Amino acid sequence: MIGRRWLAAAAAIILGGAGVLALSNRSHEAPAERAPEDRPALALLTSLPLVFGESLSLDSGGSAALSRLEQRYTVQPIGVANAASLKGQALLLMAHPRAQPAEALVELDQWVRRGGHVLLLADPRLDWPSDRPLGDLLRPPPMFADTGLLNHWGLTLSEAGLASSGSCAIADQGLIARCLIGKGMATVIADADFINAEEPGAAGLDELMSELGRLETR
Repeated sequence: MIGRRWLAAAAAIILGGAGVLALSNRSHEAPAERAPEDRPALALLTSLPLVFGESLSLDSGGSAALSRLEQRYTVQPIGVANAASLKGQALLLMAHPRAQPAEALVELDQWVRRGGHVLLLADPRLDWPSDRPLGDLLRPPPMFADTGLLNHWGLTLSEAGLASSGSCAIADQGLIARCLIGKGMATVIADADFINAEEPGAAGLDELMSELGRLETR
């Protein structure tokens, strides 16, 4: 399953011709699997049922997205993006996270400025299916709760996508923002549904791995 915003961006690229196509960076192949001893750490902060199913039981198993991530990384789930959790980390995936405490956002920003690289999936209207009732604290939030982080990086997020008032480069019709922040980098994608896949080889997961690979090499 590919998120609706990926599909909308792809349609815009096709209709827009070569000029828009130049903005797309999704034509290259996704990075290949690594040997276990060569897999660097990847901190993972998410509200989505990627590590466990909605039952939160050890028997529920991980998701296809987690399986794909584990082909290249040693995935280390964290509960909050604060200095203690990010200590020693170089790469962070925030997949539609819950609202972070103000002090954690300050520490996350400082971590990036010192050289950390983060991929943030910030969906303004999540369509991820859930059996949990609306209002359940364990259900993924219906939209990314921006408590000031994006604005601090010069970005605004709406259902139309991302816009930059600073130095971030916007690509794919507002779907992606790539930002140089101090010594580090942040890539923000205005979608999270595209990683809701049934198989590790799904196209949406190719896009996820490509963006993580891009951050690694910058």
